Amino acid sequence: MRTIDSFQVNEPFSLTQTCDAYRPIYYAAASGDFNPIHIDAEVGRAAGLDGVILQGLCTMAWAAEAAARLYGDPARLKKLSVRFSAPVKPGDTITVEGAVTGIEGDRVAARFKAVNQRGEAVLKNGLAEGVIED
Repeated sequence: MRTIDSFQVNEPFSLTQTCDAYRPIYYAAASGDFNPIHIDAEVGRAAGLDGVILQGLCTMAWAAEAAARLYGDPARLKKLSVRFSAPVKPGDTITVEGAVTGIEGDRVAARFKAVNQRGEAVLKNGLAEGVIED
């Protein structure tokens, strides 16, 4: 398990996930978010989309996973905030990329964003805060 002394300002972290065709359905079952734009391509198109889109909170969960890996334990992640900036579609590959921005006492702050394979931001202004108790 990482100690507070093992963190460095500007230390990078990243995680890449691909949204497979079934991810919106799996996430709907796990979260209870059965909004039709996530599971019915016709409804998505009627809403002006190219088809179904992934639930934003699933994308945010990938960011939480990236931060939890940085901190070495999911229980250490105490704060996570993002701005949802673009939808994720099945077939998209999402990369969460960020860096440690500050270390104060037992707290480690990090900023991040998530981009798709075209370099378009799907999450902006990401902030994670972990508490590292030795």
